[in-house]
Amino acid sequence: MGKRIRVQRRGRGTPTFRALTHRRVAPARYPPTQKLGEKTLKGWVKELIHDPARGAPLALIHCENGLTFYNIACEGMYEGQEVFIGKDAPLEVGNILPVSQIPEGTLIYNVEKIPDDGGKFARASGSYAMVIAHTPAGTTIKLTSGKTTIVDGKALATIGVVAASGRTDKPFMKAGEKYYLMRAKGRKYPITKGVAMIAASHPFGGGRHKHPGKPTTVSKSAPPGRKVGLIAAKTSGRAKKSRAAKA
Repeated sequence: MGKRIRVQRRGRGTPTFRALTHRRVAPARYPPTQKLGEKTLKGWVKELIHDPARGAPLALIHCENGLTFYNIACEGMYEGQEVFIGKDAPLEVGNILPVSQIPEGTLIYNVEKIPDDGGKFARASGSYAMVIAHTPAGTTIKLTSGKTTIVDGKALATIGVVAASGRTDKPFMKAGEKYYLMRAKGRKYPITKGVAMIAASHPFGGGRHKHPGKPTTVSKSAPPGRKVGLIAAKTSGRAKKSRAAKA
């Protein structure tokens, strides 16, 4: 009888697969609009803080009305910098404005989908979004992936590009460094491929060569020890090119 596979152990919720969230500083989100008010608010970057499991640093912002919150730091931000929050804020790096007040072609980050959701788009290190057009339905922005989406005109966004854009340029020289990074994110590392295991340890294991030996598509009702691979896949294999593309 084989052992329980990785997906079974992960679903049980043991500390091995649980992220160390108690070490994290705070969520990076904008305050509610009721607390910000309608007038342009002035604040200062009190401190730049490293947040475990986050690629970019956090900026602790103190406002003149006593409000404090954390925002993702951008390229060029420094401690003591003045930031303005509101529709009349100047178009400078680090300032927070509604997307409807930001000109087309401006680079922004930490963009809200709807007001008061705290920020949903362009939050990873080095990422940004670009304002494409303003329409009655909302503001169209282009994401780093190249896709476009429409957000509410009253949604907030920060001017600039998320800091730590060169994070991926530095290689991991030791496996231990990669291990502790993945541990902070609650991910298992290193991971052994199923085809490299013995038949008792994984459904795809065993055999003379590294091949699954059986269809990799399984149903949703498959037992836990067999539910690996493409679960309830509608299609599999390479995507067929359309006739128009071939022509």
